[in-house]
Amino acid sequence: MLNPKVKQGIQVAISLAVAIWIFWFLYKDIELATLTEQVKSSNWFWILSSLVISLLGFWIRGWRWALLIQSDEGEPVTANRAYHAVMVGYLVNLLVPRAGEVARCGVLARTNGIAVGQLIGTVILERSIDLLFLTGTILLAFLLENKLFLALSGDLIDLNSLTEGLLNNFPIFAGGLIVFFIFLYFIFKRFRNHGFINKLQNFGRQLLTGVKSISTLKNPLGFWSSSVLIWMIYFLTMYTVSLGIQSTANLAPGEVLLVMVMGSIGMVAPVQGGIGTFHALVAYILIQFGVSETDGKIFAAIIHGTQVIMIMIVGLVSWIIMLKIPAWNKPDTL
Repeated sequence: MLNPKVKQGIQVAISLAVAIWIFWFLYKDIELATLTEQVKSSNWFWILSSLVISLLGFWIRGWRWALLIQSDEGEPVTANRAYHAVMVGYLVNLLVPRAGEVARCGVLARTNGIAVGQLIGTVILERSIDLLFLTGTILLAFLLENKLFLALSGDLIDLNSLTEGLLNNFPIFAGGLIVFFIFLYFIFKRFRNHGFINKLQNFGRQLLTGVKSISTLKNPLGFWSSSVLIWMIYFLTMYTVSLGIQSTANLAPGEVLLVMVMGSIGMVAPVQGGIGTFHALVAYILIQFGVSETDGKIFAAIIHGTQVIMIMIVGLVSWIIMLKIPAWNKPDTL
């Protein structure tokens, strides 16, 4: 058995190697002079505006997290302190995928005296809600750009032949579908105590319980409105960058929304900061909109690169601020 730290180190090294390889593969044919020229010709008013908007989104995310933390122990969490903890988490995520979620909980536990386990529970709920909003955003993008979705599907699958085949064999297809669902039902029933299935069921129950618990918050309206605002800010961040780059300045809002969706999916990948996966998916969808391959890759590099630089700077500042706050000590009781 490998030492847990060694195992984690290997996983981090592999994810970083994959990220670097994807990034190198995407940009190996782009000359540095081309990238430099595109950076110089960009309208930096819009790009810097995107960073300001993004920073506002980070603060709102911190405020939303503070709304979720309802604890009788420790010191109440302010929006500013939760924001700094969130930024520390983003900074750590650049080094170790997913470790930022634990890091921000650890930082806040130190300064506010709230149990790490309780804070992690709020982060899991927060991420579950984000997953629901991502699903809703994908659905919205499909409704706005359904022709493109169908065109992309058509490139991968012959939809006409597939539809004709389903219609000609509908009884077999319907019967097979019914048998499949019955099979799933018996599998879940037979192995409901099995590790993986048990985890799926527990996740579903926890998500449902978590969503219901939001109604018991002191400010449930603030939580839901901030969640909507966070995703609107994601869109505005992408849209303002698109305005600042000549090759993407004419993209319609619906097209930018689809670019944002692809970028969000790329950021979910278990690699440091979405390196490589973000660039690949964003460049791919831009090419479908008629943007040249080189310009699409450079757009992805600019928006991702500026965000990473901002997170590094702001995250370090937040880390220093949190370190300067004395560790919380439980008051003496008589």
